[in-house]
Amino acid sequence: MSEKESQNGAEQPQKGDASRVADDSAAAAQAAEDEPIVVYRRADTPADPGAPGSPPSAMSEWAQRLSPAITPLIVGFLLLLVLIFVLGWLSVRRMNYVSSAALDLEQRHAEITALLLKLRLAVTKLNNEARARADADARRELKPPIDMRLNVAQDEMNQVLGEVQQSSLLNDPTWQRFRDELAAFVEVTKDLRRYSLEGFDKFRAVDTDLNALLQDSTNEQVEVLQANQAIEQDAARSIRFWTLIALIVGALVAGGTIWEVQRRFAEMRHSMEEARRERGFTSQLLEGMVSAVAAIDENDRIRSANAAFFRIFPEATIGASIYEKFASDAALKMLEAATASRVDKASYRGRWVCPPGEESEQELTFDVYSSPLSINGARGQILTLVDVTEAAEAERGLRRQESLAAVGQATAQVAHEIRNPLGSIRLGVAMLRDNVTDEEGLNTIELVERGIKHLNKLVVDVAQFSRRKALEQANVDLHELLGRSLELVADKIREKDTPIEERLSDQPLVGHWDPDQLRQVFVNIIGNAIDASPKLTPVSISTEAVQVEAGRHARVTIGDRGKGMDQATLDHIFEPFFSTKKRGTGLGLAIVKQIVEQHGGEINVDSEPGKGTRFIIDLPL
Repeated sequence: MSEKESQNGAEQPQKGDASRVADDSAAAAQAAEDEPIVVYRRADTPADPGAPGSPPSAMSEWAQRLSPAITPLIVGFLLLLVLIFVLGWLSVRRMNYVSSAALDLEQRHAEITALLLKLRLAVTKLNNEARARADADARRELKPPIDMRLNVAQDEMNQVLGEVQQSSLLNDPTWQRFRDELAAFVEVTKDLRRYSLEGFDKFRAVDTDLNALLQDSTNEQVEVLQANQAIEQDAARSIRFWTLIALIVGALVAGGTIWEVQRRFAEMRHSMEEARRERGFTSQLLEGMVSAVAAIDENDRIRSANAAFFRIFPEATIGASIYEKFASDAALKMLEAATASRVDKASYRGRWVCPPGEESEQELTFDVYSSPLSINGARGQILTLVDVTEAAEAERGLRRQESLAAVGQATAQVAHEIRNPLGSIRLGVAMLRDNVTDEEGLNTIELVERGIKHLNKLVVDVAQFSRRKALEQANVDLHELLGRSLELVADKIREKDTPIEERLSDQPLVGHWDPDQLRQVFVNIIGNAIDASPKLTPVSISTEAVQVEAGRHARVTIGDRGKGMDQATLDHIFEPFFSTKKRGTGLGLAIVKQIVEQHGGEINVDSEPGKGTRFIIDLPL
């Protein structure tokens, strides 16, 4: 919307639509040439590191979901499991070795003991059979042709002796000697004569060696027990050693894991702190912006907004649709028009004027911008409302000043050209009055004089308005100035019997002002109030000290109870040559505004049809 269009309140929505359609058409025309540009991304889409644009694999998704702080815990846990497994395996292996070694010792001892017992039995039996045979032979008893029992005993003895020959005991010299003695004894038993001579000695030698071997076997049993205990103690020491190594390694793994977790946690905390500071900075940046910013998703709902947006739309909430009734119709129409179409790049949506409503008591002007926004893969947009109310007002004031300057120059020239002929006309009419005696002629001359007087006032006002007379400032008491101004309009007050209601401040209000020009201001406004009031209707005048943005000011309020003014009249009341009076010049209030602003003050009007009018003048103290 152009600047000229923004001034016409009645046509603003239609012109805003036209500008919006033009902007949308221009954006659509450039959409084919310009690549879409996303100026803000709410959430990044996870990408596969292997191939850009391809969907991520399940492993990469799992890795992305896995917290970095968990990784060292998992690694440490796995290392501890491996360590426990190795320790258990070594312990089992050592216990198996202990069991195997103890079993081997027990089996070897049992085999020796069993062999010795067999030898004892076989030797004893052989000796008994040989002795019985020898005794029978000595008694010359009848003996069988074949002595079966002796032969059986000898066979059993040879069998046991064969076991001795096959065992590893022959590596021992004692067993070798015992074997030789045993073999000699067996040979002696084969010959009864020889047995009678040598059998007893051979048996005693064998019996002695056998008893010695049995005693050694008994002693070896103790040694086997001691060896088993030594093996078990060695295994226990080995297991304790490996357990200590495992504890040390486990402590190192646990310490390393804790250190790595702490490091990752510190990094994560640092990253979170950085993200928090960045988020805080971004929030402060958005909240500190004068412009209103809101993120609108693809469903036309408000996803985020800054404080300036909620100041404009105080009833709006996060998640609310822009089609909900949370603002005036004009403000909602602005939002709907700004988000009616999706944009591919930052675009200007025009200038919108919102009339006074519940959100604001004054007319607001906004420049509307829209930018693309990606929210979790969906297309939205960023809506920016720049409040240009003051800029628009300044532009209008500048244009008004320029037009007033141009009008002033033209009217000053015209007034100069009118003044000389007007003086001649006034002189001619005065001479004509001296020569006219009839009543009709005198009435005509009086009518001409009133016209000349009106033209002269117009020339004076135009000259004053175009010159902008310099201020002659002095310390002035406001209440005295108002009293003198009332004296100047005393004739009008008496003519309409207008009561004056004064509500003056208790404290004196003294400022550095131009008393003559301010007197002209008050006379003009009080006179207008009296003219607008019916007969016997009071005019109110009040004063007070107020604190405004520019500092401490004296406020003068002059009100009447007349017909009031509509909005169209209020929009043009301070423009030159605008008047609602039949014979008004339209320069009085323009001069009043010029004088007040020249003092650094401000003048405002509050009026409604049927409720009267109030002029509010603020002058710096």
